[in-house]
Amino acid sequence: MNALKVTLLQAYLFWENIDKNLQNLSLKLSAIREKTDIIILPEMFTTGFTMNVKGLAEEMGGKTMQWMQEKANRYNAVITGTIIISENGNYYNRLIWMKPDGTYEYYDKKHLFGMAKEDEVFTAGNKKLIVDLNGWKIMPVICYDLRFPVWLRNHKEYYDLLLVVANWPEKRAKHWNTFIPARAIENQAYIIALNRVGHDGNEIYYCGDTTCLDPQGNVVYYKRDEEDLYTFTIYKDEVAKTREAMPFLKDADDFEIL
Repeated sequence: MNALKVTLLQAYLFWENIDKNLQNLSLKLSAIREKTDIIILPEMFTTGFTMNVKGLAEEMGGKTMQWMQEKANRYNAVITGTIIISENGNYYNRLIWMKPDGTYEYYDKKHLFGMAKEDEVFTAGNKKLIVDLNGWKIMPVICYDLRFPVWLRNHKEYYDLLLVVANWPEKRAKHWNTFIPARAIENQAYIIALNRVGHDGNEIYYCGDTTCLDPQGNVVYYKRDEEDLYTFTIYKDEVAKTREAMPFLKDADDFEIL
């Protein structure tokens, strides 16, 4: 059956305030009362979607990494989300995949959001990350990546779950709510797309619309406009059943990303 228990935190983020966000998220997470396999936080969960990298970037091993290690150990679960990282003179919007034993993997955002000038201050990643957890292959990506189906295409190393963490504004919610089912159906995989809520320091409103869909696009979870900490279970058998009943992936185009 390969059950995966997932905890989502659709949260309000305090603008450019790392300490306050870590304190608030710690309080929210303290409500977890059952064993979970993975805790998912939004994109830039310590700062909001800011370009103030010089004032807010941390190094690997900094306070947020230490906080993630402590939480992963405390809840005996993977914890993931993105933070601003400074490394070798560059800045990255980096997703950390923190394991309970304190080891981690990471993914640097491939597609940088030019409308917000993210591409002017951050360095883009160029490598996908597919991680193994409880028999699942999971591909985590970040916000704007959702618009680019070639990067997300289930190809060669097939994933079972596409995980998107985001700061996606309400004014483009129609796009968000269109892309999510498309990515699930075309890749015959679960998708979890976690967004934040509330206004940021630029008075941009985020309505959440955090969603989990099964490989056929059926709704497993959905929440809009309010904070929510929610734990639920998804089943890998549903991926196998979908691909066996509708073997579309074998007919997909072969390609390489250069």
